[in-house]
Amino acid sequence: MSRIAATFDKLKAEGRKALIPYVTAGFPFADITPELMHGMAAAGADVIELGVPFSDPMADGPVIQKAGEAALALGVGMTQVLAMVAAFRTRNSSTPVVLMGYANPVERYDQKHGAGAFVRDAAQAGVDGVLIVDYPPEECADFAAALKAHGMDLIFLLAPTSTDARMAQVARMASGYVYYVSLKGVTGAGHLDTDAVRRMIPRIRSHVSVPVGVGFGIRDAASAQAVGAAADAVVIGTRLIQLIEGLPQEAVVPAAADFLSGIRQALDALPR
Repeated sequence: MSRIAATFDKLKAEGRKALIPYVTAGFPFADITPELMHGMAAAGADVIELGVPFSDPMADGPVIQKAGEAALALGVGMTQVLAMVAAFRTRNSSTPVVLMGYANPVERYDQKHGAGAFVRDAAQAGVDGVLIVDYPPEECADFAAALKAHGMDLIFLLAPTSTDARMAQVARMASGYVYYVSLKGVTGAGHLDTDAVRRMIPRIRSHVSVPVGVGFGIRDAASAQAVGAAADAVVIGTRLIQLIEGLPQEAVVPAAADFLSGIRQALDALPR
């Protein structure tokens, strides 16, 4: 059983929902990410999504795009991201880490280090799951099998526009959890319609057997609680990036931890 599956099984047994924060690796400072990951885990994060900086992040809104550009300018690429995960693992062997990003950095890594190098090195670093925005399920059966052979999960996005056929296709390939993008458009866009999310979750669950996480548009304890009432996990990225942007380095981890502690309390207040 993967670390992600074990985490969700434990939460289900406790009647609790998963809190999954997203941060861009190497933002806002190149060397802060392992410390930030520890702070988020201590504040109640159940899974950590770590964004891999990329120059053309088509699904990301301006906040996360800017964070990625800043990290790239600091020299943060896939090699550095894997080193950050390995550093985190020296003190934390239980919190799952998911790399979220795009195909280009993965493929460039393999071109530089040899076929299959990304999967091998990600597993060695302590990565538990991978979400590649531009890898459709019909094109990544071999990648999914390689990840599974190394104990890692391949996570897919679903959207309000996803058809039943696409959900069924994702269900055949996905493991760990699926990430439902609650809004049309890019990260940080639009107004979260929690009623629409509540209507969509049962439809997704009719196809997939893994837990359903919901992200995009969750900005505070109230929206997290509303989504958590229906979903298995709540994903928060844009708001967290906004909170830590521009802070002095010593203030980043306390600010992130304080924000996530409030979200954790709101989720734990849901009926069990």
